Amino acid sequence: MEDITLLYEVSTSIHAIRDLDEMLKSILSRIKAVFHIEGASIAIHDPENKEFYFIRTVEEERNGEKKGIQKMRFPDHLGVAGWVLRKREPVIIPDTSRDDRFFKGVDLKGNFVTRSMICLPLRTRKGLIGVLYVLNKLKGEFTKKEERLLEILSGTIAIAIENAQFYGELKQYACSLEQENRRLKSEAQDRFNLQGIIGSSTAMRRAFTLLEKVIDTETPVLIQGETGTGKEIFAKAIHFNGHLKENPFLVENCGALSENLLESELFGHVKGAFTGAVTDKKGLFRLANGGTIFLDEIGDMPAAMQVKLLRVLQEGEFRPVGGSRTLKVDVRLIAATNRNLEEEVKKGNFRTDLFYRINVFPITLPPLRDRREDIPLLADYFLKKFSTKLKIPGARLTPRAMELLARFDWPGNIRELQNEIERALILAGKEGEIREEFLSVKINNPKEIPVFIAPGDKKLKEVTELIEQQMVSEALRETAGNRSRAAGLLGLTRQGLLNKIVRYNIKL
Repeated sequence: MEDITLLYEVSTSIHAIRDLDEMLKSILSRIKAVFHIEGASIAIHDPENKEFYFIRTVEEERNGEKKGIQKMRFPDHLGVAGWVLRKREPVIIPDTSRDDRFFKGVDLKGNFVTRSMICLPLRTRKGLIGVLYVLNKLKGEFTKKEERLLEILSGTIAIAIENAQFYGELKQYACSLEQENRRLKSEAQDRFNLQGIIGSSTAMRRAFTLLEKVIDTETPVLIQGETGTGKEIFAKAIHFNGHLKENPFLVENCGALSENLLESELFGHVKGAFTGAVTDKKGLFRLANGGTIFLDEIGDMPAAMQVKLLRVLQEGEFRPVGGSRTLKVDVRLIAATNRNLEEEVKKGNFRTDLFYRINVFPITLPPLRDRREDIPLLADYFLKKFSTKLKIPGARLTPRAMELLARFDWPGNIRELQNEIERALILAGKEGEIREEFLSVKINNPKEIPVFIAPGDKKLKEVTELIEQQMVSEALRETAGNRSRAAGLLGLTRQGLLNKIVRYNIKL
């Protein structure tokens, strides 16, 4: 009856493969109890290194200490295991001291003395994966019946080990897939965020530092910068790298809609609220609940809407247009503007209380002319992007074309640079080499673009100073900051040039 119970327990344990060590411990402990032996061990064959190594032993404890074989490896041609490997059959050894097949090195490395044993091959469809040792019969000698029963058990044990190893490989593969998935997602997100936040310049490093500080908060952020500096992309970087990334990110341009339409877009409306409101509509604040709403060009928001926005930010509640019910929301606000809001507050165009509500954590993105060292990085990124889109492999910029791009002031900032690269690559065609003749005239020959200033716009002295400042800046760029050479180009002494650099606060 005990034999049948053992067979049943070992057979059912094949399904408990999540912890190989625990499974083998349970099996070997049952074998030890049923067969009245002193110990049992399993050694796995490593054909690549031509070795056996022990993965589990169960021995009798004496005086509170476990006496057994320590973890070890031994050559697969030695000992009884080596014989079983060659013969592919089990063996009973009644007295190891009289059998030359027994390898005494195993006992020497442990605290266990082997007197008798049965050693059985562990076979699967793939072949022999190891051996099972049943050691030191406590009473009498091992019998053929025990050998046969252990042989039946060894098949089940071998399959269990193989399944456990396969499960471990699957788990490792799944873990690798998960890591690869995270890497690909990260790369995809990095690519998504690259436009506008690529940069190694000092100005961009300052912006990156601020971004890292605010990412894991829900603090309102005000992103300031000229048109085309990448304010929306920066807002997305804040949201999609923070703890709200799984929640909505919704965008609205406050300068693109009339007051009534903007109110409906932000707060929604109820059916019949106005002509054309044939159904209820959820506003962006309601749809973005739990996430982030990005309000671009907030400096253009009408005064009446500023009051309603302030209430949402202060109280976390609003009413849809035409509605009587107040709705609660929890939304993080990121706002952006290309205006100087402090000046707009002084002029009375923007509410003071709203300004201080949204200006909790300001981030200013520098114009491209103030981060020229980033222009080659951005140009290379856009070149790769459009070479893929236009199917022009190996697209490249000549050194002269790159130099011209880096010298241009880019009043439209990153957006203008992106458009320029796309246009130039189309002109370059399948050859894919963007030379200076493919660049816009304003970039290729900036001195040929006349600057027209209408009388009355500026005084003659102001215009003269503006032109002088531009000439000094251009000379310094052409000479890579060499002041002596720049002074020579301008017909000035070196000290005269230094005086003008200080006067116009020209940054090198």
